[in-house]
Amino acid sequence: MSVIKKYLKNKPVCSVTFSIGSDLGKNYKTASVVGDFNNWDANANPMKQLKSGQFKTNIKLSSDNEYQFRYLLDGKTWENDNDADRFVITSFGDSENSVIKV
Repeated sequence: MSVIKKYLKNKPVCSVTFSIGSDLGKNYKTASVVGDFNNWDANANPMKQLKSGQFKTNIKLSSDNEYQFRYLLDGKTWENDNDADRFVITSFGDSENSVIKV
């Protein structure tokens, strides 16, 4: 899994590419990135599966913010991103969310 950040020169926006590697992705049919930037809506940012099995999507996020997120695979399996800037305990206290700072 990886997170790639590209800051736009003329706007306070960061274009973030979220990806799930083929080693994990090939085991699933669907993937979404969900987080506080999309109100944890699994339908808001579906990821596209490439022929290799890798999943990718790009989201523009406002700069100078932190966002919590996770990946939802096949609508039932939650995964964090190992390349996240940090991790925080969820409000439920039973797991962690990935955090990206842009």
